[in-house]
Amino acid sequence: MSRARRPRLPVRPVALALLALGCTAMALPSQASSHREAPFITTQPKVDGADFYAFNSYEAGRTGHVTFIANYLPLQDAYGGPNYFSLDPNALYEIHIDNNGDGVEDLTFQFRFQNTLANNGNGVALNIGPQGNQKSVAIPLRQAGPVTGAANDPLSYRESFEVTLVRGDRRMGTRQLLTNANGGSSRFDKPIDYIGEKTLGNAMAYEAYAGRHVYSVNIPGCSAPSKVFVGQRQDPFPVTLGTIFDLVNAPGAVITNEANAAAFGAGTIADKNVTTLALELPASCVTRTGEPVIGAWTTASLRQARLLSGKPASGLQASEKTGGAWTQVSRLGMPLVNEVVIGLKDKDKFNGAKPKDDASKFADYVTHPTLPTLIEVLFGAKAPTNYPRTDLLTAFLTGLPGINRPSNITGLGQGGPLAEMLRLNTSTAPTPIAAQHPLGVAAGDLAGFPNGRRPGDDVVDVSLRVAMGALCVLTGDADALKVGCKPADAPDGSVPFVDGSRTRASDYRGAFPYLNTPLPGAKNL
Repeated sequence: MSRARRPRLPVRPVALALLALGCTAMALPSQASSHREAPFITTQPKVDGADFYAFNSYEAGRTGHVTFIANYLPLQDAYGGPNYFSLDPNALYEIHIDNNGDGVEDLTFQFRFQNTLANNGNGVALNIGPQGNQKSVAIPLRQAGPVTGAANDPLSYRESFEVTLVRGDRRMGTRQLLTNANGGSSRFDKPIDYIGEKTLGNAMAYEAYAGRHVYSVNIPGCSAPSKVFVGQRQDPFPVTLGTIFDLVNAPGAVITNEANAAAFGAGTIADKNVTTLALELPASCVTRTGEPVIGAWTTASLRQARLLSGKPASGLQASEKTGGAWTQVSRLGMPLVNEVVIGLKDKDKFNGAKPKDDASKFADYVTHPTLPTLIEVLFGAKAPTNYPRTDLLTAFLTGLPGINRPSNITGLGQGGPLAEMLRLNTSTAPTPIAAQHPLGVAAGDLAGFPNGRRPGDDVVDVSLRVAMGALCVLTGDADALKVGCKPADAPDGSVPFVDGSRTRASDYRGAFPYLNTPLPGAKNL
């Protein structure tokens, strides 16, 4: 990498300064947000949280609503039959919301799944043998013909789920089920994964089928209806995994020039699918009076004990019995934290931790981040020299002052606990899809990352620049905001780093659940 000075970022200094307060040293160039990020979670892909989004809804007519998207089971190959990618009935998937800035969930939406075999537990069966001497035999596939969404679709099993709202502590708080605004049922169907075009039609047909699984739901204690969707989507996160894990195997001239970004595209995992848990809720139902800022994160938990059967009976979950307390094994709030901030030895520990404990358990990884030094070793770019990195600690654990910092947190360590989560100011007007900027707040788009996260936000480019000291080079702004660094502390803080991939809001759908139709397992030949 050349040490020659590049032009400063073509953005307003104040906007970048504010942005930097909200970002952390948590970005490896072109790294997926949370795909197989910790040793244990690689053994449990069904509960591996991939990406988490929270933003003020920008679909026409949905002003005043907040959308949460939690993606699980990453790196799905669309052709991955015959079982495809159902979620785990023995797991607990959760979206947590802190609406008073204390680092503890006040609202938790718990998703539990059930997979039910058709035909009284036998699945789809065919009559095999000569007339008069036939046997009914279960097929080995998920489907025995085209699927349209009809009640009599020839599916071997039905995937369904319930959502429970817990107010207060997720284990001890009051619990109420969400119900369908059309009929009052508390059980919702999940669309089958996009097996292929012969089974489910072309992309337009599949999207129409999946759209029938977007439910209007009643939230206990909320007068306005909300929306829920669970189903397969195309992985939205732009990343080129092979290049990154091979010691960031890209020319320095590529990753140090913003002008290259428009030509990059979505990267290698654009040919993968994920499973999405999406909620759209009225902002008034998730905030407290006088406090528009919320913090949010997603987790998945498994039972402490598992007993495997040496002689499984027939059935979908016959091989194991589970019991004991729920144990958190996956966690995701701000993107990229566990991948490139938390040390390898503590990655499982972070996945099991609560935001309120972050300052005591993980602060060293933020005040003394390893990523900038790795970039220095690989490319020669100079890492910032201000240690401890209080600029990043402030951002990582409190939110941006005047943008998305809760009112009871007045400064580093003052007025509230320090906790890592994705923070969103629900009073910020959403930016229309055509006007959204991938660099969010840094480009003057105050409804973008790190004020929440939208599908089109380029969180990697933003975070990488801040990790390398973009805030420090803003003389005056940095001093005024008391972030603890100055231009001399960041020799390459003005370099407009990019990660080799770039998408925009217009690359995604403009309506709930916002993410694109999943890729089919096969074309209809």
